[in-house]
Amino acid sequence: MKIQAINPWLVKAEGTFWGEYFFVEVVTDEGITGWGEITTTTKLANRAVAGMIRQVNELLVGEDPARIEAIWHKIFRAFTYMGSRGATCHVISGIDIALWDIRGKAAGQPIYELLGGPVREAISLYCHPDQSKFTSKAGVEAEIRAIVESGHTALKFDPFPHLPSPGSSTADPANAGYLDGQMSKEGEQMAAELTAQIRQVAGPNIEILIDAHGRFNVPTAIRLCRTLEEAGQIDWFEEPVPVESYPALQQVREKVNAAICVGERLHTRWEFVPIFENKLADYIMPDVTWTGGISELKKIATMAEAYYIPIAPHDASGPINVVAGAHVMMTVPNFYRVETNHHDLSSYNKFIQTPLDNSGGVLKLPAAPGLGIEMNMDFLRANVLDGFGG
Repeated sequence: MKIQAINPWLVKAEGTFWGEYFFVEVVTDEGITGWGEITTTTKLANRAVAGMIRQVNELLVGEDPARIEAIWHKIFRAFTYMGSRGATCHVISGIDIALWDIRGKAAGQPIYELLGGPVREAISLYCHPDQSKFTSKAGVEAEIRAIVESGHTALKFDPFPHLPSPGSSTADPANAGYLDGQMSKEGEQMAAELTAQIRQVAGPNIEILIDAHGRFNVPTAIRLCRTLEEAGQIDWFEEPVPVESYPALQQVREKVNAAICVGERLHTRWEFVPIFENKLADYIMPDVTWTGGISELKKIATMAEAYYIPIAPHDASGPINVVAGAHVMMTVPNFYRVETNHHDLSSYNKFIQTPLDNSGGVLKLPAAPGLGIEMNMDFLRANVLDGFGG
């Protein structure tokens, strides 16, 4: 079997936070096609990486898709002199997931069977509330109750309003924006009140996870975390400071009580080494579509296991993102939960032929070969963006 083509697919995803999903198709000469996903956080990044995917055809067409590890390193080392993290890892991730899909289909087995077999029957999840419904206390209560009633036992949200920083007249609309890293007292109080209400509605047995999106400087992150610890008995504080500085993360970690989670913007096992060696996190959350694919997620999980650190993949974009992370986590002892963007995954149904089953707040992977899902090609072709489709 040989790789015949590698195709980027940018597909409209109306009604989602992302607005579009970015899939990768690997076609072989024996009729088996594998699918991966990348879905970066901006349209600009999606198109830049999609262009890279097309160029990688020159590197990989004619290769045996079963040589997953060799192909991983071939791509990784091809970009050494421009930087082998970031966009390079996104390219690797999408292709690596697709190669594992092909491998599973060729073998007639689910990917998790090829990774050592399952250690659990289903995948625990945490989800996001739809914060567009947080326009009133009644709206907050209704959304949180819906999550609890769906069977989920953990949820995550960003409580921090996008108000102007002290001394500024304009708000930062970007979810992960960082300029001066500050938050006003007004914003702090709004975050505390929202967190307290969600804790009250959810009750004591639901885990509440806070996402700071790397928006804050060291003193602001410490202050905000302490405030939310008092307001809502939070179960983790995620990305308190921008990811570029491990010392900044260490300063925050030393002065707060909440568990720290990091990792969605870290690429490959090498960037997790200082996290483990310097005891900088209680949980890690690599994204299978960004950190290096299924191959790399499994390696990072094994490294974390040696430090007894649980892993909770950041997998909240498209359906392949969620399923690929779940396949690895089926085989990982030190697993916490997989992230999904909502308790109701029906928005994925138009992209895939068979709906995902997350009834009772857990994901049940099908026993079908490879990823276990097939793409709805009619929908994909009808919703291609900017010519990136096959």
